[in-house]
Amino acid sequence: MSFLSLLFFFSFLSISFSQPQAPKGTLIDCGATTKSTIDGREWLPDAGFISGGTSKNLTIPVLVPTLSTVRSFPFRNNLHNKFCYVVPVYRTAKYLIRTTYFYGGINGFDSPPVFDQIVDGTFWSVVNTTDDYANGLSSYYESVFVAQGKTMSLCIGANTYTDSDPFISSLEFLIVGGSLYNSTDFSNHSLSLVARHSFGYSGPIIRYPDDQFDRFWEPYGGNDSTVSGNRNIYVAEFWNVPPLKVFETAMTNTKVEHLELSWPPAFLRNSTYYIALYFVEDRNSSSRVFDVSINNVMYYHNLNVTPAGACVFATRWPLVGPTMITLTPAMGSKIGPLINAGEIFEVLDLGGRTSTRDVIGLEKVKDSLQNPPLDWNGDPCLPHQYSWSGITCSEGPRIRVISLNLTSMGLSGSLSPSIVNMTALTAIWLGNNSLTGPIPDLSSLKMLQIL
Repeated sequence: MSFLSLLFFFSFLSISFSQPQAPKGTLIDCGATTKSTIDGREWLPDAGFISGGTSKNLTIPVLVPTLSTVRSFPFRNNLHNKFCYVVPVYRTAKYLIRTTYFYGGINGFDSPPVFDQIVDGTFWSVVNTTDDYANGLSSYYESVFVAQGKTMSLCIGANTYTDSDPFISSLEFLIVGGSLYNSTDFSNHSLSLVARHSFGYSGPIIRYPDDQFDRFWEPYGGNDSTVSGNRNIYVAEFWNVPPLKVFETAMTNTKVEHLELSWPPAFLRNSTYYIALYFVEDRNSSSRVFDVSINNVMYYHNLNVTPAGACVFATRWPLVGPTMITLTPAMGSKIGPLINAGEIFEVLDLGGRTSTRDVIGLEKVKDSLQNPPLDWNGDPCLPHQYSWSGITCSEGPRIRVISLNLTSMGLSGSLSPSIVNMTALTAIWLGNNSLTGPIPDLSSLKMLQIL
C-alpha cells in the first residue's frame, strides 16, 4: 500500500495576542428547544434540522450545557433505520464534523446503546460510549469531509448491536482551512479522527481559541520527561496549522537515547491511516537530528528539527493493532529526540451517492406525502444496509432506485408526478394507504414491470 512522507519547515513570527475569529459553521444542541450562547458562540436547537426522534432532558448534573439534552431515536428489533440531521453547507468547503454523546441514563438502562453514525452515504463509525460513560465522561467523534452539495447529512443508525434507543447530544459542522490535510484526496476519501495529542502536556483539552478551527488536542505523557518551549512565539503557516500551545511542551529524553511512545493509545483495526507528527526545537540556534520509525518501519530518516519547526506526515500508512513510535538519535548526537504533537486519522473510502435524479424525484414524492416515513432523510440508498424504508437500490458504481414499496405504511397525501423522473424503477407498490388524487402518467418509465 502506497504512502507519502513529506517534511515542511516554516519560520517563527512574533506572537499576536488578538483572539482568532470563531470558527464558521453550524453548532446544534440536540434536543434543545431554544438557542443558547456558550463562550460567545451560538448553539441552535435541532428541530429545524431533523424530523424524527424525541427530545429528552437529562436528570443528572452535567459539566457542559449542551450535554443536558439529547435527541433519542426509536430502536426496532432486527431493523436498520437511520435518522438524519440535514445541515446547509457550502459546496466544496472542507468541514470538521464533530458529534458528542453523553448517555445520562435516558433509556433506563445502566449502559448506553451502541449504534452507527453515517455522513451522507458514507459509513463513518460505530458509536460506543460505554467506557467513557462508566467513567462519567462524554464521548466525541471527529471527521473531515468536503461538502459535495449544498447540504450534508449526519445520520444516527439504529441497528442490532444493542436493544435500546440510540441518541445524540450535540453536532457541529465547522469549516476548516482549505490547506488542512490537503494531501488527502477528498473527492474519494474522508478522514476519521483516531487521536490528536499534545505531548508532554497535562492540562485541559486544547481547543478554540488556542486552535482557530476548534480541533481538540488531548494531553499525553504529562508525567514523563518533558520540556517547556518558548511561549512568546508562534509558528506561522505551519503545515495543518497546529495551535501555538502544543509547542509549549514536548516529550523528550534527558539522555541521548531513543524515545518510545505507545501512540495512539487505541488498538487500531487493519486499515490505512493519515499520520502527522509535529516538532519544534526548544533551544535557540540549535537542532536535533533523529530517525522516526513506526512499529520498527522507518517513517523518516535523519529528521533535522530546528527552532523553525517541522511536520512529517504520511497520507496512507497501513497499521493494525498496537502502535509504537520510536525516535532514535542520529550517530554523534549530543541531545535526545523530542516530539510536540501528533494527529492520526483513519482514511475512509467515500460510500458514493444515489443518482441525483432519483434523489430529486424521491424528495418530491416525500414532499407530496403528509406523513412520509421518518427515516426518509439523508442518502436514499447508501449505505446499503441503511437505505430508506420501502426503497430497493441497484448495485454498482451508479446507484439507482429500482423499486418503491410503500405498502401498508399508513401514508396520506398524493403521489408526486416527479416520480416519473426515477427512470430505473421496475416496481411500485402503493396498496393499503390513504393516498388521494390521480396516479401520475407512468408511461415514460420504460423499465416498470409491476404497479
